Amino acid sequence: MDKKEFTKELLKLGVKATEDQMNKLEIYYKTLVEWNEKINLTNITEETDVYLKHFYDSLTLIKAVDLNQVQNFCDVGTGAGFPGVVIKIFFPNIEVTLVDSLGKRITFLDELVKSLGLKGIKIYNQRAEDFSQNNREEYDVVTARAVMHLRKLIEICAPLVKVGGYLIPLKGGIDELQESKNAVLKLNLQLEEKIEFNLPIEKSNRIIYRFIKTSISSKIFPRKYSDILKKPL
Repeated sequence: MDKKEFTKELLKLGVKATEDQMNKLEIYYKTLVEWNEKINLTNITEETDVYLKHFYDSLTLIKAVDLNQVQNFCDVGTGAGFPGVVIKIFFPNIEVTLVDSLGKRITFLDELVKSLGLKGIKIYNQRAEDFSQNNREEYDVVTARAVMHLRKLIEICAPLVKVGGYLIPLKGGIDELQESKNAVLKLNLQLEEKIEFNLPIEKSNRIIYRFIKTSISSKIFPRKYSDILKKPL
């Protein structure tokens, strides 16, 4: 996906990319490639692939929620900043929180955010389950992109979501909903929509789930990660 194709496909999502936003993505790409030589951030480094599989893919969150109506947003297991940093570039009024457990990635994100001149973005070097226990019912929208199986993700992320807010995982083409129904029930979520589509050009499959939080999550969740692994919900 070249930049012209990127902007064309964004228009189909209802987003008109500005010159400033495109300049920021160019800085993002160059910084990503430079840092990727020092630490492993991504296996995807060709510019056309980054614009499709990282930048565009991050913005497909728009299919599930009107981000113009969101005040704060948390990206769990953000890695190299996908989708959180991309969302911040295109929706600067959202207060964005990025969470990742690896210190080297946090160092990269700190430098990236400075290079991009982004304000209203917080970065936390914590394990997701610890962050979730300490920031309960804080966010309008919580997302995670290709991090772990849906049922584990639900237990870790749902406590972060405000009642009436949304958990919106971005997943590959494998539907994990059936195996995750117990987690959905126990964490007081309700599935509003499952959105299935193919990325433009290369046509790889994607699934986005939109869960609404119907009531406060029990304080027993999330459990320690070792317990989540031993006995998933």
